[in-house]
Amino acid sequence: MNEIDIRLEGLPAPPWLDACRDFAGAVLGELGIEDWEVSILLCTDEFIRELNRRYRGRAEPTDVLSFPQQPEAGSRPGLSSPARLQVAGDIVISLDSLARNAEREGESRQTELKRLLIHGMLHLQGLDHPEEGDSDMMRAQERLLERLREKGIEL
Repeated sequence: MNEIDIRLEGLPAPPWLDACRDFAGAVLGELGIEDWEVSILLCTDEFIRELNRRYRGRAEPTDVLSFPQQPEAGSRPGLSSPARLQVAGDIVISLDSLARNAEREGESRQTELKRLLIHGMLHLQGLDHPEEGDSDMMRAQERLLERLREKGIEL
């Protein structure tokens, strides 16, 4: 069983918080991952800008940051002993950036949140992508989003 902790920084609690936790659990299920402990922080651009500056050297807001907690080089979280939870890492999502992305792409905020949750989970799983453009990870993200949509798993 996976454990998902969701926190807020500088934001009031939205009514869809439990649905967000359920969706994140469904993402892990679709990825075949068990026994992960994942922390998700929903925040403002101001908060994520500081994290982006500190950890990536970029003094600008971003939509999602992932901080995998891999115990040894080359290992992937979630593939160790099933007897206990493995701390997979942290996902930070700016709801300000999420709103801009949704408007720019003509998507709902819920769809963009699902996309960012999937994106963060794939990073925790050890996947990465080039700075811009198409990649295997981005295609996997969109396939997973579509599979969940087909199963009726929503926020």
